[in-house]
Amino acid sequence: MSSPAQPLAASLVQSVDWLAIAPPTIAAVVGLVVLVADLFVAENRKTLLGWTSVAGLAAATLMLLPLLDGDRSTFCLTGDATVCSYTADRFTLVIQFLVLGGALLAALLSVTALKDSRKELPEGEYWFLLLSSAAGAALLPASRDLATLIVALEVASLPAFALVGLRYGDRKSSEAALKFFLSSVTATAVSLMGISFLYASTGTVYLTQVADRIQNVDGQLHTLAQTGVVLTLVGFAFKTAAVPFHFWVPDTYVGAPLPIAAYLSVIGKAVGFSGLILVTVVALPSYADVWGPALAALAALTMTVGNVGALRQQATRAYSAVRLLAWSSVGQAGYLLVPIAAAAYSGDAEKSIGSTVAYALMYGAVNLGAFAVAALVGRTKSLNRVSDYRGLYASSPLSALLLAFFLLCLAGLPPGIIGLFAKVTVFSAAVDAGLGWLAVIMAVNVVIALFYYLQWTALLFRAPEGEPEKHRVPAPLTAAIALTGVLGIALSGAPQLVLRFTDTALF
Repeated sequence: MSSPAQPLAASLVQSVDWLAIAPPTIAAVVGLVVLVADLFVAENRKTLLGWTSVAGLAAATLMLLPLLDGDRSTFCLTGDATVCSYTADRFTLVIQFLVLGGALLAALLSVTALKDSRKELPEGEYWFLLLSSAAGAALLPASRDLATLIVALEVASLPAFALVGLRYGDRKSSEAALKFFLSSVTATAVSLMGISFLYASTGTVYLTQVADRIQNVDGQLHTLAQTGVVLTLVGFAFKTAAVPFHFWVPDTYVGAPLPIAAYLSVIGKAVGFSGLILVTVVALPSYADVWGPALAALAALTMTVGNVGALRQQATRAYSAVRLLAWSSVGQAGYLLVPIAAAAYSGDAEKSIGSTVAYALMYGAVNLGAFAVAALVGRTKSLNRVSDYRGLYASSPLSALLLAFFLLCLAGLPPGIIGLFAKVTVFSAAVDAGLGWLAVIMAVNVVIALFYYLQWTALLFRAPEGEPEKHRVPAPLTAAIALTGVLGIALSGAPQLVLRFTDTALF
C-alpha cells in the first residue's frame, strides 16, 4: 500500500533542462576540475590550468548558440509551468554572452599575468575563483525569482573579493579586498532586508508573481512594500558602482591584479545592471514612480562624479592609468543607468532596456580592450602611470592605434562609431521618455569626458622621452587585444547590428 507522501513527492519531481543551464554549469564544473587538477599538476606545467579554464569559458560561450532557437525555462512550479526560477530568453543570452565573453578575455589576460607574477598568485585557486565568479554572473540574468537572484549575485561577488586580495604579501591588494568586501557585504545585507520586505508584502519570490501581487498589497503593508523596493535597489546600485556606492572602485581596481580589475569593470557591471533590470522592469513595474526618479538621480550623480574624478587624475601619479579607467567606469555606469530610469517613464520599457544592453555590449568590448593594452604597458612600467604611455606609438604602433581607438569609442568620437552610436541610443532613450534634463546632464558629461580621453590619446603619439622601449607581446595578450580590436572595429562598421540584436533580446 503506497503512502500519501509518495504521490506528493512524485509531484515535486521535475525534469531539468540541461541545455538551458549548460553555460553557467560548464563554467562551474571546469572550475572544480581545475581546482582538483591543481593538486596533481607539476609546478612547471601549471599553465595547463589556465588554458583549460580558457577552453572551458570558450565552451560555455559556444553553448549559447543552441539556445537561440527559442525561450527555454526550467525549475518551474509544478502547478504552474509559466512561473520558473530559470529562464533562458533573449535577454538572458545577450547578458550571458557579455559575461562569458568578458570572462574569456579576462582569462586570456590572466594567463600572461600569472606567468609574470613570479608565483605571487596561486594558479589553481585563481582559476577556480575566476570560473566560479563567471558561473554566478552567467546565472544571474537567467534568474526569475528573488532568492536565485541573490544567490547568483553572491556567487559572482564572493570569489571576486578573494581574487582582489589573492596576491601574496601585498598590503595594497589586501586593503583593496577588505574595502570591497565590507562595503559589498553591507549592500547585500540591505538588499536581503529589502527582499524580505517584498516577500512579506506579496507572499512570493517569483518576479512575475511579485509584479502581479504588489499592485494589490493591503494598505497596511504599502509602506513596507515601498521600503522593500528602495532597499532592494540599494544593493544593486552598489554592484553597478553608482554614486554614492562607488567609493570602493578606484582602490579596488588599483589593488587587484589587472585582469581582475578588467573583469570587475565589465562583468561586475553586467551583473549589477541585469539584476537591476530584472528587479525594476520585471518585478516592480507598478512602482516605477518610486524607482524611476531614484535611478534618474543616481544616473546624473554617477556620471558627473565619475567624469570629474577621472578629470582630476594626475598623469605622473602612480597607477594613474588604472585609476583613470576606474573613474571612467563609474562615469560609464551613469550612462548605463539612464535608459533603465527612462523605462519608468517610457511607454516602451523594452526599447529603453535595449539601449542599456546595447551600450553595455559596446562598453564591454572596448573597455576590456583598453585594459588589455594597459596590461601590456604594465609589463614594463609597473607603476602604470598615464605618462608611461607617452610615445607608445614609437615602440608599439598597433597597440597605440588600438588603445586610441578604444579611448575614442569610450568618448563617443569617430572613428569609434560604435561608441557614438551607443551614446546617441542612450541619449534618445532619455529624450523619448521626457527626461530632457537628464539628457542635458549627459551631454555636459560627454564633453567633460572628451577632455581626459583625448588628452590620453594625444599622449600616445607624442615624441617619447629617451629611447622608445619595445613591448614584447605574449600570445594570450595578443589574442585578447586582437579580439577586442576586431570586435570594436566590426561593430563600428555596422553599429546597427547591436541594436537589431538587442531589440529582440528582451523578455
